[in-house]
Amino acid sequence: MLDKLEYLLALARERNFGKAAESCGVTQPSFSAGIKQLEDALGAMLVQRTSRFIGFTAEGERVLEWARGIVSDTRSMRADVQTLKKGLSGHLRIAAMPVVLPMLVGLTTPYHAKYPGVRFSLLSRTTTEILTLLDNLEIDAGIMYIDGRLPRGVRSVPFYRERYRLVTAPDSPLGDREQVNWAEVARIPLCLPAAGMQIRSIIDGLLSGASGEIGPPPLESDSMVVLFTHVRTGRWATVMPDKLAEALGLTQQLRSVPIVEPDAVHQIGLVLPSREPATAIVAALVAEVTAVAKTL
Repeated sequence: MLDKLEYLLALARERNFGKAAESCGVTQPSFSAGIKQLEDALGAMLVQRTSRFIGFTAEGERVLEWARGIVSDTRSMRADVQTLKKGLSGHLRIAAMPVVLPMLVGLTTPYHAKYPGVRFSLLSRTTTEILTLLDNLEIDAGIMYIDGRLPRGVRSVPFYRERYRLVTAPDSPLGDREQVNWAEVARIPLCLPAAGMQIRSIIDGLLSGASGEIGPPPLESDSMVVLFTHVRTGRWATVMPDKLAEALGLTQQLRSVPIVEPDAVHQIGLVLPSREPATAIVAALVAEVTAVAKTL
């Protein structure tokens, strides 16, 4: 039955019979037959369909919850058995918000030094995408804001606290200041993270709270590199997390000015399924995050 539960997870992920079958490495007729066999075994219709996928029935949604746990536990068991045989090795898949990605080198480098048999895939994703990937078992862990309430079945491990800086050229407006406030920042030309990114929502809230309603910035991008190159011209400024500015080496070429009033702080952390036991490869990641957090 395990392979049929894998089919169900693939269908939840792809929302299309053909693509789900392809991801499982089987033909579409074999895939559809497998779903039907699962329905017959459980005595309930799980999938709403005509000639195409429509959605899951109430019974299907409940079976999906069980399938995620069963498949995850089975993968964990297999990984642990392999660890006992070969030592810690395997593939660790991590998705992080774009503003967090430069900080991952502080985790992956010491981790790999301890466990050279582990290889990494690092993905840039939004908070919503991270939680979806985690739910679909497509990643092992995510790194994102953990201030708010997390979905059921997800636990968090604190990593570091994020504060905000005005990053600007020394001869640009406010570039000679030791600190600035959000109202002052709102009055200068800014290039900001793209709308839809969680950090942009945080920045917009702080700017509007300090100066009233604000319009869209002259330039926005989901790439920190794009923002950095614009700031280097001396004609733009941006708002970045302090740790990101340091990790990118911006303080060597530009001013990184603390923004106060208010001194906003947000918690970044590791998110992973709350099921126990965790695989050895994930447990080692939790230990590394905990160790690095004490130094930040």
